[in-house]
Amino acid sequence: MRADKEQQKPWWRKYSTVLTPTRYDGYLALEAGAVGLANYQPLLVPGLLQTEDYARAVIAQMRPDLSADQVDALVKVRMERQESRLSGERPAELRAVLDEAVLHRVIGSPTVMRQQFARLVEVGEQPNVTIQLLPFTLGAHPGLYGPFVILTFPEHTAPLVWLENPDNSVYLESHSDVQNYTDTFDQLRASALSPAETLTRLIRTAEELEP
Repeated sequence: MRADKEQQKPWWRKYSTVLTPTRYDGYLALEAGAVGLANYQPLLVPGLLQTEDYARAVIAQMRPDLSADQVDALVKVRMERQESRLSGERPAELRAVLDEAVLHRVIGSPTVMRQQFARLVEVGEQPNVTIQLLPFTLGAHPGLYGPFVILTFPEHTAPLVWLENPDNSVYLESHSDVQNYTDTFDQLRASALSPAETLTRLIRTAEELEP
């Protein structure tokens, strides 16, 4: 069973009242057992790379139905996810491809965005994290269908694809589905700026933000 050890004593159990209605706890269990994460995001900085202020602005604006306490809980979950998956004893390998639109959508404020760009530059220098940017000049590309995450697991456990939706997030396990998304991700990575070029673009975009 996937992530069976993590499910025995999951750190996110204390947040179950806010997680269970959206099936987010199901994703956390899968993510906890993954050794590799391939994340394509055309709209937002991926949760594993968000600053606390960026995460708070995203959650509060996307989920106006939540109370301030619920928003706080989800922000804490996001921060604990980062600590668990990007560092610690068994960090996962994260490969993230972002559309350039992510850089130009101001979430929170210009100050929040500058801090977020600094965070991306910092995390992008970790050996287990690769961040690449798809420039606007690319035009149409296969990623325009929407965001997705490909999770890979230890040997003998098949990978899967996670598709997040507001009310009914799903995962795909068939070999053909996983292969299609893997091919798409490979195409996006090949079309994107290199990690070094991406970090340079992040720094330049941060400098161009209005005060």
